[in-house]
Amino acid sequence: MVRIGGAVPAVFSYFSEVLAREKRGEHLSWLCMFWMIGGIYASAMAWLIIPHYGWSFSMGSAYQFHSWRVFVIVCALPCVCSVVALTFMPESPRFLLEVGKHDEAWMILKQIHDTNMRARGQPEKVFTVNRIKTPKQIDELIEIESDTGTWYRRCFVRIRTELYSIWLTFMRCFNYPVKDNTIKLTAVWFTLSFGYYGLSVWFPDVIKHLQSEKYASEVHRFYGKKYIDTNFNFTLENQIHIDGEFTNDRFTTMKFKSVTFQNFHFENCTFEDVTSINTYFRNCTFMYTKFYNTDFEEYKFIDSKFVNCSFDRNNTGCQIAFDDDYSAYWIYFVNFLGTLAVLPGNIVSALLMDRIGRLTMLGGSMVLSGISCFFLWFGTSESMMIGMLCLYNGLTISAWNSLDVITVELYPTDRRATGFGFLNALCKAAAVLGNLIFGSLVGITKSIPILLASTVLVCGGLVGLRLPDTRTQVLM
Repeated sequence: MVRIGGAVPAVFSYFSEVLAREKRGEHLSWLCMFWMIGGIYASAMAWLIIPHYGWSFSMGSAYQFHSWRVFVIVCALPCVCSVVALTFMPESPRFLLEVGKHDEAWMILKQIHDTNMRARGQPEKVFTVNRIKTPKQIDELIEIESDTGTWYRRCFVRIRTELYSIWLTFMRCFNYPVKDNTIKLTAVWFTLSFGYYGLSVWFPDVIKHLQSEKYASEVHRFYGKKYIDTNFNFTLENQIHIDGEFTNDRFTTMKFKSVTFQNFHFENCTFEDVTSINTYFRNCTFMYTKFYNTDFEEYKFIDSKFVNCSFDRNNTGCQIAFDDDYSAYWIYFVNFLGTLAVLPGNIVSALLMDRIGRLTMLGGSMVLSGISCFFLWFGTSESMMIGMLCLYNGLTISAWNSLDVITVELYPTDRRATGFGFLNALCKAAAVLGNLIFGSLVGITKSIPILLASTVLVCGGLVGLRLPDTRTQVLM
């Protein structure tokens, strides 16, 4: 399971049907670890692949197959493996009962029983069932319409019936006896997602902002410089040139990195095999100048004039270059470290889930995460912010694992996937809201993100402590 949101509710609901009560919390926590493994895999591949500009090729001048496309393909491989693995998994016993396949459901339940008994050291125990509560059968209206209606009428009735059934199942998540639990879970899911994803985006952006401030403080400025008959074949980086002239100069096989030319005059110059990053020409004049195999697009020339100039084999489209871009490596590496930091918390939560209880772990982890946010006041350097990120992620992962377990155990089987799916969708909405709010505060203030994240996490943790304990609960 590598970060596929739509599959998460089905995976947890399916897995919970085959677990023994005594080890249910632990094994569901191990399942949560695969979310973390998927995150580590994705962040590691991003760090190893995307910054390598050499891992790319061109298909014409307008289409560049850059390294980020290789990253997308590599991340799709686990999904393909998951599809193949699903063909070897048994169907849900409840679904088989719903469609009237009682014998197949019986065999799968017997297989689950025998596997669990062998794990307990009691392989001789015989599988016996005294009573099975058969779920409601699929609506007969669809079958009637399939015999009497036209093809488009059958499609319409089938879609309408399915949507109505989904809506009824969703509304039953707000009926007694799960109504109060749904409201409390909604608050916990929203606050945890808002605080976690908001700060997770805010951390790298703050680190990048610190880097940008340091980089901007080291800029070199040149005023009124004139260059005649000069050959430039090296890298120009972090420079600002103002009120100068280039006459009969050649720029060949070179790079411009964060270079700005303002009020410059270029005459009889040649740009050949040139690449650029964050480079702009503001209010410049170009006369009798040739551009060959460059990536200078129109937006890089701001209020500039051209007189008898030519552009040949100009590279357009998505131009991403990370060859010597230290910040690109650093951002992906920070993301990888933050994802890797959840490993200890994941292992601890799996081992202690059935011992200290879900509620203690959920409330304690969220409250500790909220308290850890205040350490951000002291984050004045990149290394300190990375340390805070790792601490925050390590504490928060236990809350995520316990929340997943509690959500699975609080809903009966006929509403489990729908309830989990609703809360997971709410989680994504809260994540988007957190990204927007926290991202807009980067470089403005640290106090608001810290207080906001701390408040929502502590409040969510206190609400989570009001949920019922499900350690000894039998799944319905």
